[in-house]
Amino acid sequence: MGLFVFLPLVLPLTAWPVARLAAQHLHPRTATRLLTALAAVMALCSTLCLALLMVVGTAQLPGNPLPDGWSDPEVRAALPYDEVAGRAAIPALTIVCAALARTLWRHATVRRRGWRALAGLPGTSVAVLPDATEAYAYALPGKERRAGGRSSRGRSAPHGRVVVSRALLDRLQPAERRALFAHERAHLAARHHRFLLVTQLAARANPFLRPLRTATAYTAERWADEEAAAVVRDRRVVARAIGKAALARPRTPGPAFAGLAAAGPVPRRVAALLGPAPAARTRPSLFTAMGLALWGAACGTVVSAMSSANAAVTMVLVLRAATPL
Repeated sequence: MGLFVFLPLVLPLTAWPVARLAAQHLHPRTATRLLTALAAVMALCSTLCLALLMVVGTAQLPGNPLPDGWSDPEVRAALPYDEVAGRAAIPALTIVCAALARTLWRHATVRRRGWRALAGLPGTSVAVLPDATEAYAYALPGKERRAGGRSSRGRSAPHGRVVVSRALLDRLQPAERRALFAHERAHLAARHHRFLLVTQLAARANPFLRPLRTATAYTAERWADEEAAAVVRDRRVVARAIGKAALARPRTPGPAFAGLAAAGPVPRRVAALLGPAPAARTRPSLFTAMGLALWGAACGTVVSAMSSANAAVTMVLVLRAATPL
């Protein structure tokens, strides 16, 4: 394996420039998909290499259930600094697995509690909660439904509900309310909760991927902003709705779902809506900062995938040779 097994653990650093520049130079839809794909691939590669390191470390422990041949010097020779790296990988992978399980459990719990809280309300697409003190709005995702839920393009409509408090609706004008509902429906239609969950899991798997999680949370909101602006056909109305929702946002953290009043760089969102709409298809030149950032992230992802594949194949071959028939 050599040093290749360590590369995927640090190569997410190559994606930091694109995480910073994607929101400025790419369409929010493109940026969200790109950042999510980069985070998912790099997280899988780093977790795989961490698991390979743990195998070597576990084989060195007395009383382990692994075959005796896996602790031979020939196996350890395939890993540089085998004693330190192998044993350090055991608690590291344990922490990663615990963090991933906790994130999934929390996401499922919040989602389940959200639907349980709406059980007594009418089954409309918009649920207005009689909360006159705290202003909030978010998109609560659910299961897909196909029967009677197909759009004109033949795609299945996602089953979910827009949840909004009466306190927020009272602060908005009718046009701003339409922008609010269009924003939240855009979150549901594009399944933004999946992008957010994937990048959250990736950041738990490798802390170097946290900038991608933060950038994806912002670009997902910008994506919904642009969809809402296209529906109401007035970018300033959407900007006013975002500003009012941000000013009325409660101090306590809200639900862990995308929403108009979600925390984040609201001034950047408002400034983007006050400017022209972003181009749907942009191909930055290689000789620009965005082009270089894209190539750097792409090269880092490819090298990460090749390094993890090389380490996995090498480990399998070494372990098979060390295991007696």
